[in-house]
Amino acid sequence: MKRLIFTALLLTGTALAYGQNTTTDSTKKNADPADNSGLNISFHTRHHHKDDTTTHESPKYPKAFVGITFSRFDLGLATLIDNGSFTLSPQNQFLRYRSWKTSNVGFDVFQMGVRLNNNFKIYLSGGFDWTLIRLRDNITILPNQPVLTYRQDNIDYSKNRFSSSYLRIPLSFDFRTNEDARGNRWHFVFGPDGGFLLNGMVKQISAENGKQKIDDSYHFTSFRYGGFLRVGYNGFGIFAKYYANDMFENSPAQAGLKNLSFGFTLGF
Repeated sequence: MKRLIFTALLLTGTALAYGQNTTTDSTKKNADPADNSGLNISFHTRHHHKDDTTTHESPKYPKAFVGITFSRFDLGLATLIDNGSFTLSPQNQFLRYRSWKTSNVGFDVFQMGVRLNNNFKIYLSGGFDWTLIRLRDNITILPNQPVLTYRQDNIDYSKNRFSSSYLRIPLSFDFRTNEDARGNRWHFVFGPDGGFLLNGMVKQISAENGKQKIDDSYHFTSFRYGGFLRVGYNGFGIFAKYYANDMFENSPAQAGLKNLSFGFTLGF
């Protein structure tokens, strides 16, 4: 995961740096119809004028776009909400976690949509999203159990992480301001967010057993749904995501346990 995060940050930083060094005239002539601050490879229509070798964007709306992207890279904190409370109930105390080491990471790799005018676009995107819970207690969440089950261990784990990964599919409504004197804009983006479970994982490191990884669904909900909000200037901003259904399914003791995350985002 550290390697993935480093690679994602490197790609995003490279894309943003390239975008900042592009001349204004070149940007206007070759603007991506998605108007993203991330790295994009998009497919769209262009108009060519006879005896003119310069490529111009069509000034007419709506403009459809579809393509591969690396954008909306989220890096933040994840928080568990237990039936409306930030304090875990007695039956969920085994999930006690280290707040500053429990994180959310995600990014988009595909997008398609339509820009309706210079200030508003709607698009559907697809990407990946991880919730990484750093457990406080020396326990092992057990795989292949009828409900979410744990075992108390006599081992001092230097790392005990309980994580889930999802294919995320958000629908975004992107409002942006007109360009300011520096050619930058404010973005206000919100919409529903759905996700399909890819897998769950327990990763532990201890002197006794070394590094261990165990994959299982761990009763993470197979399809989650909720909403998100992003606010930013140019390519940088903040995000918040909340999932309305429970984190776990077919495990009655965890009913009402939900997931909230917030932090920084790169690329709009």
